[in-house]
Amino acid sequence: MPNSTPRFSLFLLVFVVLWVFSCQQQTAETKTAETRPAGIDRSVLPIQEPTYPAQTELDARKATAPARYEVKAPEKAPNVVIVLIDDIGFGHSSAFGGPINMPTLEKLATQGLKYNRFHTTALCSPTRTAILTGYNHHSNNAGAIMEVATAFPGNTGIRPQTITPVAEVLRLNGYSTAAFGKYHETPPWEGSVSGPYDRWPTGSGFDKFYGFIGGETNQFYPDLTEDNHAIEQPYLPEQGYHLSKDLADQAIKMIGDQKSANPSKPWYMWFCPGANHAPHQAPKDYIAKYKGKFDDGYDAYRKWVLPRMIEKGILPKGTKLTEFNPMPADQASAADFVRPWDSLTPDEKKLFSRLCEVY
Repeated sequence: MPNSTPRFSLFLLVFVVLWVFSCQQQTAETKTAETRPAGIDRSVLPIQEPTYPAQTELDARKATAPARYEVKAPEKAPNVVIVLIDDIGFGHSSAFGGPINMPTLEKLATQGLKYNRFHTTALCSPTRTAILTGYNHHSNNAGAIMEVATAFPGNTGIRPQTITPVAEVLRLNGYSTAAFGKYHETPPWEGSVSGPYDRWPTGSGFDKFYGFIGGETNQFYPDLTEDNHAIEQPYLPEQGYHLSKDLADQAIKMIGDQKSANPSKPWYMWFCPGANHAPHQAPKDYIAKYKGKFDDGYDAYRKWVLPRMIEKGILPKGTKLTEFNPMPADQASAADFVRPWDSLTPDEKKLFSRLCEVY
């Protein structure tokens, strides 16, 4: 019993300290709740749920619940759609002076802005990851396409967890997010059903994904993925199936579902058809539209498109065509050069004209 008094004193001291700390914490929480801003703090993600004072009312009939907490996008937040088309040239679409009829793109360009400086990495995966995150491609470890990744820094093919994709930022700020079509941001060794899914679309901020994970696929019989699992195409080419149409239908359906369920919620869409990238597999009626239009060859095309681009203000007045690189004498090396159109055989001209029609 001689030691009972010190032990009791120590216990009392600890109790008093905890009681004082508890009172201070409740007071702080009450002040925080009473003085919290009307909006929400978007400087740190995920957005923190506000704190509320402790409930002291024991009569449920008199207790008042706080407002339901929900993260919503800022007032008048716009819908965002990014349409990314692989391997299309600067002077190919009709909106930029080219011969490829793209009336929807022309309409968008007329009502909006056209830019004549777009810096790419000249490869699909690195350019994609830069747009998807806002970071330099080497910061994303995408120095090249995912299939040729190495263990060297900047080229591992594995996006660091320290980089948050734009889709995730918007999702955490109250957006619906969806990706359709080609993704090509998942390392091949992570592309199976065993994952990991960190660098799949649904692990990169997208609520929904419908498309193909790799760099290319058959346009009539695609390797389709929905979210994190492989699926069969909804119908066959004999019934009119083409991947581009399917992707557009799925994207339109997503918007319809979104607007019917939650019309005030904005959405962010990443839409990347496989078209224009290999393999070039277009419906026959589309190919027929361009029959014979490229028979004059690429030399004539360059001379035809340049003044049209200047007229549209895409290129400055006085722009001159780049000269062809001189052909080397060595035949093996010459295979890597673009040959003048007039030097091609009739069969070669027929082949290259057909390639342009299908493209």
